[in-house]
Amino acid sequence: MLNGKRSSCQGDENQMKKFGAKPNKKEKTAREKPPKTPWRDKAFPMGCIAPSFIGVMIFFIVPFIVILYYSVVDNPINKDFVFLDNYISLLHNSAFKKAALNTLKFSLTSVPLAVILGLALAMLLDAKIPLVSQFRASFLCPMMVPVASVVLIWQVIFHYNGTLNEFLAKFGIDKIDWLKSDKAMIVVTLLFLWKNLGYNMILFLSALGGISKDQLEVATLEGAGAWYKFFHIKLRHLSPTILFVAILSLINSFKVFREVYLLTGDYPYDSIYMLQHFMNNTFRSLDYQKLSAAAILMSIVIIVILALLFVAENKFGEDTE
Repeated sequence: MLNGKRSSCQGDENQMKKFGAKPNKKEKTAREKPPKTPWRDKAFPMGCIAPSFIGVMIFFIVPFIVILYYSVVDNPINKDFVFLDNYISLLHNSAFKKAALNTLKFSLTSVPLAVILGLALAMLLDAKIPLVSQFRASFLCPMMVPVASVVLIWQVIFHYNGTLNEFLAKFGIDKIDWLKSDKAMIVVTLLFLWKNLGYNMILFLSALGGISKDQLEVATLEGAGAWYKFFHIKLRHLSPTILFVAILSLINSFKVFREVYLLTGDYPYDSIYMLQHFMNNTFRSLDYQKLSAAAILMSIVIIVILALLFVAENKFGEDTE
């Protein structure tokens, strides 16, 4: 009888588990509680992570907190809390507005061009055209050229008495002072593309090689054309690489200040006066509160742009997994 009752009780418990009945609270905590890891086992991985964590704290997190503090005080000496006054003053500053607008125009022009042209060159190389190695090497050469040499090349080409003006003069076209006119933004954009297209092309070429050939062959057998395969297969599988290249190009678009500074100095022509020029000149005048407010605003804008890129990539490439 006892055995019969015990077996019936066990059967009832099995039926309760089968139909989703909640187990006893004590049994649940005893079952779900993970075993404690001894401190000795945690010490080694924490010791490996500690130098990186300390470096990030010292060089990134703590300086960012300091900048955030400077942006809400009147100056680092008095340290009177003024909240958003520095930001309001900055937004009314004509030099900042001009620099922000120029940087926005440059990024909106150069970053999409760097992504689209890099992808187009990768597709061209993937099509197995003649002289592929020479073509690839010609676009990778700018990556090996120092910044000073790049600037020297651009000065020789785009100077008022430079190579390009001498060439255009043969066709009766008047000389243009490229770096001191509204054409200066075109010169900087060409410089940016020349420096970065090669690396973007290699990234896209590597991603194209990772697309399944079987999927492309099946699409071909079912009558899909080249444009259909590009937009519905290749482009969707390339969405993570497109996101990475866009972020990389956005970062590099802020680094173009080095070349522009070497070409034109502290105060270039109005059309290429960038945010980095404004920050550099503000730093030289030791206006820390204005500089900190500009850095915080710039960080917020970059974070928003990156968030939008991630959302777009997740939406576009969600069905490729």
